[in-house]
Amino acid sequence: MRISDIIKDIRIRHCYLKDDVEINDIKINSDEVKSGDLFIAIKGENFDGNDYILNALQNGASVVFSEREFDEDFGDSDKIVRVENARSAYAIASKNFFDRACDNLKIIAVTGTNGKTTIANTTTDLLRFAGAKVGVIGTLGAKIDDKVIDTGLTTPDPYMLHKIFKEMKENGGEYVVMEASAHALALNKLDGIKFEIGVLTNITEDHLDFFKTMDNYANAKFNLFERGKVKLGIVCGDDERCRELLMKAKVPMISYGINRFCDVNGVNINKSFSGSKFDCYYLGEKIDIKTELVGEYNIQNALASIAICRSLGVPAELVRLGMSCISPVEGRFNIIKTKNNNIIIDYAHTPDGLEKILITARDLSDKRLVVVFGCGGNRDRQKRPIMGEIASSLADYVILTSDNPRFEEPLDIISEINAGAVKPCKIIENRKNAIEFALKNFCDGQTIVIAGKGAEKYQDIKGVKHPYNDFDVVYNFERQKIKSLTKREENFDDENEQT
Repeated sequence: MRISDIIKDIRIRHCYLKDDVEINDIKINSDEVKSGDLFIAIKGENFDGNDYILNALQNGASVVFSEREFDEDFGDSDKIVRVENARSAYAIASKNFFDRACDNLKIIAVTGTNGKTTIANTTTDLLRFAGAKVGVIGTLGAKIDDKVIDTGLTTPDPYMLHKIFKEMKENGGEYVVMEASAHALALNKLDGIKFEIGVLTNITEDHLDFFKTMDNYANAKFNLFERGKVKLGIVCGDDERCRELLMKAKVPMISYGINRFCDVNGVNINKSFSGSKFDCYYLGEKIDIKTELVGEYNIQNALASIAICRSLGVPAELVRLGMSCISPVEGRFNIIKTKNNNIIIDYAHTPDGLEKILITARDLSDKRLVVVFGCGGNRDRQKRPIMGEIASSLADYVILTSDNPRFEEPLDIISEINAGAVKPCKIIENRKNAIEFALKNFCDGQTIVIAGKGAEKYQDIKGVKHPYNDFDVVYNFERQKIKSLTKREENFDDENEQT
């Protein structure tokens, strides 16, 4: 593709290029650059791509995008394009390089602290039930039909994102439902994409290691709803920060929630471990909903998905039928019912997420509530004692353990969580051992919540992702218990025969 095509819509301060050269690929790592590539110099937290421009040129870069100003005597100045914002240029260049595929897709973006994955996947399932060809991108990866792509991030970097869009379009895709992280919005990863619908679920404490203040965090999410980026905004009216956006947005907005003043609301709610029933009113139109999604916060998530689909023109009857058919999202309030317990596995890793899970579990439980959880390393440390306080206030018994410690010591993280606890907590550093302790010692009808990792298939320790899964730990424990009981029964039968 010619550089003149890649450069379209990018804000340029000065272009030194003399020729309309052919570009083979786009790179942001100078070591990966090959002959004929475009290198985009991005300044990151630990490295500045501008310091590696000479390396990129030596490796064969035909063109370099940079925010820096260069002297005219710079040896390769005829290969430099000075851009206003390198991150934005990376996003738009990636869009152009992959044939602007996103312009031919109806893209729904879901942002917010919690609920993104459930809403994105529930909406995808509803649209597919209605007969649409839909792709989904988020925490669980990108899915095109039955093909799953591990993206490694909630919102992939621009190059991978637009590559996925192109593949989805080539596979006949009509819609894409994607999770839009606050980081992606703040770092211009989504520049150049025109969204059909933007959804804001809630804004509660998270990622303050990066954003520093809640206002910065909220404003990053509000960026999605600027004029020209999205045609329609759908916002949770139950959340105070979200209501701020309703007041100041410059695009059409509708609200959803349990609050009866919301445009899309739920009333006559009936909740159990088997699911939820409620009456949904979409702009006054009543839809009777029965779903396997559990808990009030999941009713909010269901209302968001209903609002999206009805706004896209999916008939109310298909929405009703679809909601009755879809299963809970993997790793989001998944209930394993054993002979003696209800075991809940959930991704909850923020104060608000943990609080909602425990309140829901408490509301549905008539015996003791036990929680096993930890916090991720090298992430927002401020939330650790807050989560310790929440868990110890809402649960009867708390087991603190490791999550993804990354490059921190697990016991240091656990100590910071424990500092906020209002009553003694059991500490078992090894996550597998912690879960097995709970399963072994609380087997008389208690509800056990295992929070923090959800469907993750690894544990991130010292830069290595070790195979690990909470579901596997529970299933293996239950299998061994059944085998042990079976063996005892066989021995008992043998003794009776001998007698």
